[in-house]
Amino acid sequence: MTTAIRPPLLAGLDRIAIALSGLCVVHCLASAVLLAMLSAAGGVLLNPIFHEIGLTFAIILGAIALGRGVMEHGYAMPAMMGSLGLGVMGGAMHLPHDGSGLETLWTVIGVGLLAFGHDLNRRATY
Repeated sequence: MTTAIRPPLLAGLDRIAIALSGLCVVHCLASAVLLAMLSAAGGVLLNPIFHEIGLTFAIILGAIALGRGVMEHGYAMPAMMGSLGLGVMGGAMHLPHDGSGLETLWTVIGVGLLAFGHDLNRRATY
């Protein structure tokens, strides 16, 4: 593995992506709790636009950070793991919002896979 000098912005993308994954988990769990407690407040947080914007940011950040990682260190596993997570997150958006918790469960699994991919990417670049 070669050590390359990376611009500060690119060096922190995986850490930013991991932090955003954590915020996504907090959002999903808080939305479910708020929905159970206050249906009006939960309804606002469960608006599909939040999920669509969040997934768009995750795809863009994932493509930049994980793609850069493959080019830098040559390992495809972090990008494949992140892509799997993004796919699970995208699939979860198509599950019904019926209170069963399936959408939340699959979103949290997808976010975890994506964060794991970013962590693998971050570790491989050092």
